[in-house]
Amino acid sequence: MANTWWELQILCEPELEDSIFWRLEDFGSRGTASERKGNSSLVKAYLPQFQAQLLDLAALALRLRQDALCVGMSAPSLHWQLIDEEDWASSWKQYWQPQEIGDRFLINPAWLPIPENTERLVIRLDPGVAFGTGNHATTQLCLEALEMRLSAVPRSFVGNQAGEPVTIADIGCGSGILGIGAVLLGAEKVYAVDNDPLAVQSTFSNRTLNNVNPERLIAAEGSVDVLSKMLEKPVDGIVCNILADVIIQLVPEMTALAKPNTWAIFSGILIEQSKSVAEALEKNGWVVATLWKKKEWCCLNVRRS
Repeated sequence: MANTWWELQILCEPELEDSIFWRLEDFGSRGTASERKGNSSLVKAYLPQFQAQLLDLAALALRLRQDALCVGMSAPSLHWQLIDEEDWASSWKQYWQPQEIGDRFLINPAWLPIPENTERLVIRLDPGVAFGTGNHATTQLCLEALEMRLSAVPRSFVGNQAGEPVTIADIGCGSGILGIGAVLLGAEKVYAVDNDPLAVQSTFSNRTLNNVNPERLIAAEGSVDVLSKMLEKPVDGIVCNILADVIIQLVPEMTALAKPNTWAIFSGILIEQSKSVAEALEKNGWVVATLWKKKEWCCLNVRRS
């Protein structure tokens, strides 16, 4: 763990929050938070000092400016300072409160008590360095889609015969939030992979935090090639919350993991990227059943044709 951290403060138009969060996650931020400042939003992010030089921060400021100008909004201002580890630990966590998602989930920070008398499925979470706190629109869309697939419809509609267990592949598992959510909804087994070893470790930690049997949530470092070696047979469902370009590249490999009636949930896709992702899926024998939107992001619910 680093002893000194960069604290980034970004003052922006509220509509830019989600795209800034995504850019910060891609940059390597290990914690993000936001608060309202008058008519603007103040986004804070934290990452170890060794992970970024001043030139890297200047490049980030340029990317944020370009992102804003592309959608016709004012360029955000980025300021940074160095803080010690104790200040980092308390700075971003104080903004993160329990959050209800969909009809069934409650995301609860690991350091806070679980609200009394809740009837929701509680996911206790300490994301550490991994993406997936439940705050981002794409994570919320995926959880809501999983809820629809695994609890709001009969099992026979989810991709297998009534009464048989559902097996799911989670590609780009991050903090493990989607895999844990799937298990809580009744999935028999989730196979999860991520190229980032720290994300896999975060999945292990959150699996333990939620008392999920390690035999029901199996995680490993790698991508679809590693996942294919882990599987005993094709999966009933796939969930993939990464980036549109990566999804397009991986579609043929992911298709090889599917059965004739497998369903899938794809997110991490900007609305303007949805057409190219849908075309790649259709070329590989998938049909887009629904497209759900949240702010500038979307989630594609698809099935085999």
